[in-house]
Amino acid sequence: MNVEEQVSTYYNMLLKRNAGEPEFHQAVAEVLDSLKIVLKKDPHYADYGLIQRLCEPERQLIFRVPWVDDQGVVQVNRGFRVQFNSALGPYKGGLRFHPSVNLGIIKFLGFEQIFKNSLTGLPIGGGKGGSDFDPKGKSDAEIMRFCQSFMTELQRHIGEYRDVPAGDIGVGGREIGYLFGQYRRLANQHESGVLTGKGLTWGGSLVRTEATGYGLVYLTKEMLKSHGETFEGAKVIVSGSGNVAIYAMEKVQELGATVIAFSDSSGWVETPNGVDVEKLKEIKEVRRERVTSYVSEVEGATFHAEGSIWSLPCDVALPCATQNELDGEAARLLADNGCRFVAEGANMPSTPEAIEVFRERKIHFAPGKAANAGGVATSALEMQQNASRDSWSFEYTDDRLHKIMANIFKTIEATAAEYGHDGDYVIGANIAGFKKVADAMLAQGVI
Repeated sequence: MNVEEQVSTYYNMLLKRNAGEPEFHQAVAEVLDSLKIVLKKDPHYADYGLIQRLCEPERQLIFRVPWVDDQGVVQVNRGFRVQFNSALGPYKGGLRFHPSVNLGIIKFLGFEQIFKNSLTGLPIGGGKGGSDFDPKGKSDAEIMRFCQSFMTELQRHIGEYRDVPAGDIGVGGREIGYLFGQYRRLANQHESGVLTGKGLTWGGSLVRTEATGYGLVYLTKEMLKSHGETFEGAKVIVSGSGNVAIYAMEKVQELGATVIAFSDSSGWVETPNGVDVEKLKEIKEVRRERVTSYVSEVEGATFHAEGSIWSLPCDVALPCATQNELDGEAARLLADNGCRFVAEGANMPSTPEAIEVFRERKIHFAPGKAANAGGVATSALEMQQNASRDSWSFEYTDDRLHKIMANIFKTIEATAAEYGHDGDYVIGANIAGFKKVADAMLAQGVI
């Protein structure tokens, strides 16, 4: 059986065993497509059921999360933790609280996390978790009670040498605080290394809040430099207005670009003169309001409930909202309007069709497993500080982040060239991330 047949046979088996999980299927298909090149060149990676083991989580946890709302009514949500691969270190990956969360989404995120964490060069494995709980519209007391119930079960399965969760969509500093407080109460000890994204006074790290957005821009800066360009004077579209998007906008504008649009689930805001990032932080992080509030308070900004944010002429696009937000039609709009660089701040925001359009139209594209690795990289730096009972300066930590992201870009660029696909950063990221994990798995035996 040749490599094409091997991969096809395994993928068809995976579809049957994981029915109804399209996001997971999509994530695996993209990686397997890249790995065909590796298996042809280095056939030993097909030994010992390596690919099958890589695509099967080591552990999948689903649990009930009961909590009482402010009206005294019992609510029941579902919690998840997928501990996907620990060959390189303890499972590491965020918790997502959003009504769309299901096992398939958590598995797709956990699978992506394996390669993302590998690319950082730090000793962390891949995992992901969350719940279909929706924090929007809930009081602080309701969120606290939910987080305490969620952690009461999750605490059985995590620890600084086992599994270290962090935040994701719907899980920010407030939620991490409630989760950590309950863990500390149950464990009867201050085990700082069990969660990352903590507050600065109780084990957190400087730069962690900014890390995913800043890291995205640092990698994009390296991609621009590789093609003889800079952010100076560039027009940039950033989808989303959460943590990743806000700090990407901040760093992009520090580097001399203009952010001409951003969005949330209600629509998008055109900002031809750039974004007032401090005002946006106040609206989104303090007041927790929609982007329509920004338009009413900042002159020159216009809100659009219809149409596409990707229709504006730009040089760089940074999708930072959610999976599959940028489809083939949007990719063609970007290409038609002069966009030359796309880097993913969210997890898998570009559909397979969009990625093909980027390839066909010669748009330089950095996938999320490389471009948004700054968050988990800085989480690992937080773990280092917790382990040594130390606290690093903002400048030192930011410099470490910058070097990690620059090294990720150099690695994926060199790997793509080594395997005959110069400039294809998807292939470069998939292969580079895979080989480090695969070598560790083969060295450790069939487990």
